[in-house]
Amino acid sequence: MLIESDMIIALMGKSDWLKESAEKLFTAIDSGKFKAQVSSEVFHELYYVFSEYAPLSTMIGNQARLMASENLVFVDASGEIYLSALDVMNSYGLTSIFDAIYAATALSDMVPDKTIISTDKVYDRVSGLHRVDPGELKF
Repeated sequence: MLIESDMIIALMGKSDWLKESAEKLFTAIDSGKFKAQVSSEVFHELYYVFSEYAPLSTMIGNQARLMASENLVFVDASGEIYLSALDVMNSYGLTSIFDAIYAATALSDMVPDKTIISTDKVYDRVSGLHRVDPGELKF
């Protein structure tokens, strides 16, 4: 399963409606009860989301924490994934390049179950992609 940025943003933010779900998910990951994947592209999105609110030192610490997890596998966005992301935007009407990259990554061979953990219903439009709402996860 690929974790979409909404959960990571909720985890790192001071307050967020998904904070409790994000904390449960990452507690399960940290304890080894759950393993997942994350697109390396999430680091770009995190920068854009937090650059107005958090100093770089905080962003470095938060992102280093993610990278240190033994139960998270980072999937690099290849040229094929970027091209596939543009095709996803064109075919399914996604307007966010980040959402399209996450969808393309989840549809790639790097994510065998073709599943994305997200509250964003835009992923429901993408054929072959299965979205799991984080509130439905049981650990």
